[in-house]
Amino acid sequence: MERGARSVVGACAPQAQTFSRSEGDGRLSPVRRIAIDELIASPESVFELRELLGLVCLLAPPTETYYAFSADPDNEAGVRRIFAAKGRDDGKPLPVLFGARSQLERIGVSAADASLEHFFQIWPAPLTVVLPVRRPLAASRGVPTLGVRLPASQRVRALLARLGPVTGTSLNRSGRPPLDDPDQVEALFRREIDVLVDGGKTPGGKPSTLVDATVDPPEVLRAGAFPWPARASRGSGTRAPVQTDDRPRRL
Repeated sequence: MERGARSVVGACAPQAQTFSRSEGDGRLSPVRRIAIDELIASPESVFELRELLGLVCLLAPPTETYYAFSADPDNEAGVRRIFAAKGRDDGKPLPVLFGARSQLERIGVSAADASLEHFFQIWPAPLTVVLPVRRPLAASRGVPTLGVRLPASQRVRALLARLGPVTGTSLNRSGRPPLDDPDQVEALFRREIDVLVDGGKTPGGKPSTLVDATVDPPEVLRAGAFPWPARASRGSGTRAPVQTDDRPRRL
């Protein structure tokens, strides 16, 4: 195991073409592991990690529920690595985590301003919203819609604000429970992931609520940690509570 900001260096550039993280003699090199607070505090490391995403790296960051498989949402090879790691069919779209409203433009979200404003009265929250996009991305698997979420975890938002949008599907084998412990993530997925962003044990619990906002009224596709329907208008006085640290929220 390698820890610290310097451990990000060279994490996945060697396997950009082979998708294997091996030494010259065939041995598997260790997962690069860095504490999320240390990463946030190092612009150089964040920049490097952003570059490595373009080299088909697979990250394992924490979220407000569980750890996630993260890749560049518009990188086909990176997205395919996620499906291979999960062991499931690659036709199902992957959700995307973002850290700032301006990043939605980067991934081509084309929802009406009124619709976005409604959800930004709710976010940050464990609520994934399916919105239209101008063109399909690798993460959307050919569909012109995309599930996006502004996570409830303050530290995760801070990282994403610097790193940019990444896929946010739960880190687990298909049909198995998602993982909330970084030591388990490393033990079980050291052959699949390149960089483990260590945020300690995550709250776990229910997954994010999934809502399709391409229909009116929005339709719940998966009930989860966030109660829906939610009242979020400025006049209602009932904006969803924001998680200001990484302790579990009771919703």
